[in-house]
Amino acid sequence: MIAASHLTKSYADCKAVNDVSFTVKQGECVGLLGLNGAGKTTLLRMLACLLAPTAGTARIGEADISVDSIAVRGRIGFLPEEPPLYGEMRVRDFLAFAARLRGVAKGDLAERVDRAISRCRLGDVEQQRIETLSYGFKKRVGIAQAIVHQPPLVLLDEPIAGLDPAQIVEMRDLIRALRGQHTLLLSSHILHEISQTCDRILVMHRGQVAAQGTEEELTGKLGSKLRIRLDAAGSRGALEKALGGLEGLEAIEIEARPEDRLSAELVCSRDLRRDAARAVVEAGLGLEVLTLLRGDLESVFLKLTGPREAES
Repeated sequence: MIAASHLTKSYADCKAVNDVSFTVKQGECVGLLGLNGAGKTTLLRMLACLLAPTAGTARIGEADISVDSIAVRGRIGFLPEEPPLYGEMRVRDFLAFAARLRGVAKGDLAERVDRAISRCRLGDVEQQRIETLSYGFKKRVGIAQAIVHQPPLVLLDEPIAGLDPAQIVEMRDLIRALRGQHTLLLSSHILHEISQTCDRILVMHRGQVAAQGTEEELTGKLGSKLRIRLDAAGSRGALEKALGGLEGLEAIEIEARPEDRLSAELVCSRDLRRDAARAVVEAGLGLEVLTLLRGDLESVFLKLTGPREAES
């Protein structure tokens, strides 16, 4: 879906994006992770044909951003960090306007707008003026305008920026619902959100891709281990027996809790969540919690980007 080759964007002596190459497969959800100023927004704007690259190019499907920007724009939906909205318009009217701009046929217009409203959960506010909406709803309208023409690729720049905790959960669910139906490339400086929503991560630092891969691959490249927390009901011996034969398990620490509850931390060379869940359930133990601990990915991120003070 995306094949970027040596993309570079320079402003005088500053290279906001410097010789970036990567690919994104159809149907993937890929996250651009980096500190503020790392070049994420500039990269997305070049892919959206809002900025011309200084050097290099990229293809969106079969269309080249430097040669056929009109074809590229027809294949993407783009949500900037600040949603591009007309506050005086009502939500439904604005989405119909956006659909017409993207070339949606008149006969398909109502169905496309209805679908976007339903997917972004805007039914309760579709007749409200956009300027009266909360910031969270405005973000949802921004995503709706990006998907109303059903593009194969959706670019989201900091989709959770400025949202409160409840709105972040809603936005996370919305992004997950878009996966599979669209290829997604989204940016964020918040590691936890990228980790929870994306199949693969591109870590950007000072305009370059410092590393890329799955969470498991990134931690493995720098010698870090994955840690998994598992809570279950049952005996210590039964839990040790169930987990002891898992390939990739390097260490396990089990702590007894009240009422025959156990809390375990697994140190692994690969992501064992699926295997661990199966083993615990097949052993007849009550699985209560199974989650990947984030501390190691955070340490990898800091190793790749350095302390924030160094960035300034």
